[in-house]
Amino acid sequence: MTGYVQDDLEPAEIERQRALYGPLAQSVRELLDATIRTTVDDEEIRRAQADIEAVVARLRARQLDGPYGVRFGAEGRGRPWGNTVVGLRNAAAPPLLIDHDDEGNAWSDFHLGAAYEGPPGLVHGGVSAMILDQMLGEAAGAGGKPGMTGTLTLRYRRATPLGDLRAESWIDRSEGIKTWAKGHLIGPEGVTVEAEGVFILPRWAREAIARHQEENGDERPTPRYFE
Repeated sequence: MTGYVQDDLEPAEIERQRALYGPLAQSVRELLDATIRTTVDDEEIRRAQADIEAVVARLRARQLDGPYGVRFGAEGRGRPWGNTVVGLRNAAAPPLLIDHDDEGNAWSDFHLGAAYEGPPGLVHGGVSAMILDQMLGEAAGAGGKPGMTGTLTLRYRRATPLGDLRAESWIDRSEGIKTWAKGHLIGPEGVTVEAEGVFILPRWAREAIARHQEENGDERPTPRYFE
């Protein structure tokens, strides 16, 4: 599958990259927020723009040919650092830091600021959908039943305010290659958005697992492409 890259980096090298790129992305997140909310004078805006364009040129000097994708090692655990919800290197991501257990539960406490606004002071409904899509998929993966989103249904119970939020998700049931997951967003006054979805283990992953079992005669666990 294009975009999944097995690089087998040593743990020390992964941590070195995490310590290098994480703060860079966080600085750009701060820049996004500052750009939305700044009230400095016109000349300061023009100087800031020139500085930013110079930094962009420096970073463009050497780049990947395409998006980051998911990098992973021999054990199958991945680094989705370009992901728009959890990506360490994606400044558009909040990012969510998601906890999991082996029973198919996932949860995260996070903050959404000005960059995620829809109606004034509120989270854009599409952002809520994006976060819950990720959370339900993480629950499916945590329970050993990862997959791509087949369907996603949302119920907007009340407005979701910008600020500190919590998301929770869990596996409802599984049948073969399909997993049904549910979840919700929680704001200061309770649940704001509920979601349920079906996640399907894609054909390429099923074929890769089958090939491994045929070639090695052992039971290969379904890969987990989250950290």
